[in-house]
Amino acid sequence: MAAPSLRTTQPWRFRLDTDSRTVHIHAAADRARRHTDQVGRAAHLSEGCAVLNLRVAAVHFGREPVTRLLPCPDRPALLATVRLAESVRDAPETGLRETVWRRHSSRSPLSGRPLPSDLLTELIEAAHLGGATMRFSGRHDTERELCATWEVEWRNRADTDRSAESRRLVSGPHSPSLGLPTAALGPQDALDPLPIRNLGAHRHPEVLPARAFEPRPLLALPSAAHDRRTDWPRAGQALDRALLLATRRAVRASLLHQAMEWPDLRRALDGLPVDGPRGHTQMVLRLGYGPRGPASPRRPVEETTADHE
Repeated sequence: MAAPSLRTTQPWRFRLDTDSRTVHIHAAADRARRHTDQVGRAAHLSEGCAVLNLRVAAVHFGREPVTRLLPCPDRPALLATVRLAESVRDAPETGLRETVWRRHSSRSPLSGRPLPSDLLTELIEAAHLGGATMRFSGRHDTERELCATWEVEWRNRADTDRSAESRRLVSGPHSPSLGLPTAALGPQDALDPLPIRNLGAHRHPEVLPARAFEPRPLLALPSAAHDRRTDWPRAGQALDRALLLATRRAVRASLLHQAMEWPDLRRALDGLPVDGPRGHTQMVLRLGYGPRGPASPRRPVEETTADHE
């Protein structure tokens, strides 16, 4: 499953019920991030991305993906069911499959060249299809968002539990399927305005490789009308749809999730942009033109499927 997940934790398992031709998507509790994702928001967003990728595959093979999110309140680990109906009608997922394996997060400098207005409209419409909104930040809002993200980097560096958890989620050569490979970490910003995540939780990030990044990054904020558990996988589907559409137009993206991990900073972003629609921010996206990021390893099939619940 090539869906994006924070730190490449891939927190899902799939089970196929052959009688009903229904795929059950379950949470993989052993991959939860206890310190940096205390309420499970990031895991649910990632699982929503996996659901959207499954829908894209179903449509490609001529099946209609009849989807239910969190279908059983008494079974919280069951995140979604996708029934593969006989024939597909016109679906917004049509034509996205070729982008699934080309979508990779880019933690490298981008050009700063503006995106065309029709693409921005397409991304807004893609989020709307998933029941979310997509807000783009102006210059002053971008500065506030980057300041909030820098604040998280400072907090996390001082928090031993979060730092240790972050280091565990960077994979070495002997655990290639777990977490982010060191080759995918990317450089730091030599000029400092862009807080590229210190994914290895280095105590002295100033010694890490650094390059000059774009001075005015384009940030987009996928948001939901509410901030309930039922909203998170829906927002994840909207996020993944936007990422696939951006990939189709050769636009690179990286996820600046840091501020989502601290309630006070997440709430501070809910009112941005100040002249835009209000919502509960679920992610901060950095978008632009530049080199494609390296692929992150995928877990083997036996780690992402289950024979029974």
